[in-house]
Order: sequence, then C-alpha cells, then structure tokens
Amino acid sequence: MNPTEPTRRQRRKEARPAELAAAALALFVEKGFAATRLDDVAARAGVSKGTLYLYFDSKEALFRAVIEESVLPLIDAFEIKVEALGADPERLLRELLVEWWESFGSTPLGGTCKLMISEAGNFPEVAAYFNDVVIGRWTALLYRVIEAGMEQGVFRQGNPEALRQMVFYPLLMRSVWLHSMAGCVAGRAAPDTYFDTYFDVIFRGLLAAPSQENP
Repeated sequence: MNPTEPTRRQRRKEARPAELAAAALALFVEKGFAATRLDDVAARAGVSKGTLYLYFDSKEALFRAVIEESVLPLIDAFEIKVEALGADPERLLRELLVEWWESFGSTPLGGTCKLMISEAGNFPEVAAYFNDVVIGRWTALLYRVIEAGMEQGVFRQGNPEALRQMVFYPLLMRSVWLHSMAGCVAGRAAPDTYFDTYFDVIFRGLLAAPSQENP
C-alpha cells in the first residue's frame, strides 16, 4: 500500500464530522431541536457518543456545523451570481429562486426553515444565528435584486421589502409544507407546472412591462 494513502480507519475518521452533521440535520427535521438527543445523533451516524464529543460538544455546535458546511457555501454562490448577473435583474431573480429551491428548499436542508419556525422561541440563540448567517444574507440578496430592477426600470415601482416578501414567501411556504404536512396528506404534491405558474403570476405583477422573451 502507498504509505501516503490514508487507511480505511483514517478516511472514516476524517468523514465523521460531516456524517455527524448529516445525522443531526435529519433528526432535527424529524424530531425537532428540543427532542433530539446527542445519543440519537451518535446512533444515527453509527458512532459512539464519545466519538461525537470529539467533534461537537452540544446540539448547537452540530447545528452550526450543518449551516457552515452545507448552507453557507450556497449563500456564497448566490452572492457571486448577483455580482455576475446584476445587469439583468429579471433573469437573475428567476435563477436565484429556482436555484434556492433546487439546492435548498426541496432538499433536507430546507427542513431547517420548518425547524426555526417551530422552535425559534425556545432556542433564541440558535434562531439568531440562523437569522444572521442565512436569512439575513439571503433576504438582502433578493432585496438588492428587486431594488436594482426598479432602478433599471425593469420592475414596477413599489416597496422593495414588501415585494421581496411577496415574491419569496410562496416558495418558503412550499418548503415548509414539504418538510411537514406533505408526508401526512396524500395527493397534495406540487404539480409539474408549479414553477411555470409561480413565475407567470410573480412576473406579471412585478415587471414594469411584459417580457418579450419566453422564460
């Protein structure tokens, strides 16, 4: 064996923090923050509680690991996209919303939104952290795009914060539903035309003039 190649045990040890964070995310979404125990996370990841404590000393630390490893890179990428496509606010807004859904809202990460809505009052420090590093940055991007669209005459004039909420909240609620009631209510999956309908309604109300191009 190549002496520089890590052994199986070494590879497993290096992978453990990410595995623990993934197990924690699944349990937080399934059971809630309060009901999830560190023993549960260790068992889900297939390690001992002692091993878990080598990397994380609390549920709060596990939650931060989930956000820092999986969510913040997405926000970084969204910010880069805003810089690259700032001159085309309609295309930029459309792509941001689709990518938010595909990379966050419709994935297990989207369960963090439901988690924060349900448990923010019981864990204000965790909620404040999530608000600062995720919600604050994401909403600032949407606000910036909508405001730029108004300044360029692409979007109708209005209150950019009110418009930001009206544009984004349908997708946010769709994600919360997906990670909560969707598993309990049969026949309520989003139709294949959901995004076509969503963007048709949103941009009919948002654009200063009808787009001359197909979405």
